[in-house]
Amino acid sequence: MPASAGGAVDFDLRPMRRRWLKIMAMPDTLASPVTHDQEIRHSRFVAHAAPIGDAASALEFVRTISVADATHNCWAYRLGAEYRSSDDGEPAGTAGRPILAAIDGQGFDRVAVVVIRWYGGIKLGAGGLVRAYGGTAAECLRLAPRLPLIPMVTLALRCGFDDIGLVHATLAQHSALKLDESFDHDGVRFQVQLPADHAQALKTRLRDATRNRIGISDPLTA
Repeated sequence: MPASAGGAVDFDLRPMRRRWLKIMAMPDTLASPVTHDQEIRHSRFVAHAAPIGDAASALEFVRTISVADATHNCWAYRLGAEYRSSDDGEPAGTAGRPILAAIDGQGFDRVAVVVIRWYGGIKLGAGGLVRAYGGTAAECLRLAPRLPLIPMVTLALRCGFDDIGLVHATLAQHSALKLDESFDHDGVRFQVQLPADHAQALKTRLRDATRNRIGISDPLTA
């Protein structure tokens, strides 16, 4: 990414839908929290980014990282199709949205970023603010260690008592995590989660081994 005047990193603010399609194709999250800081025309910008599991953890990260005596604590998070952002007193659309665009542009999901600014006495203008907030966030994420997000599915299984041992062994062979197990007079019901690319092989193996005695629901994407 080319550097602009004053040290900010330029980035492309494109439609959110295009960014989201990119995330769906190759999702990553952060392997660990990261920080990046830079000075732009005497204002100090510090970006903090971290992986998140849900909206509550994103907002808790924002609350924990924000600095009370800073001029602005601007932030955004992406959590699947859900996202939020805040300009925290900067002109509308010049801070939170560029931070979100940086998250999406770097191909991240389940990530929150807070960019803290200490005003240095020189106004940057709307375009300068967009470049400063978006560029600081983008550079923070560009340098960060990535962790691929593996698409998961949840299956509901139903089998008779005679097939319980077979089902347990097959689940282990296909990296399936048993979320729930309940018994009734007909047999056992399982709810399991596994990588999406293992689901078809598991279903085929169970059906073949039980001669179609097992019941399997359509998968739900996790």
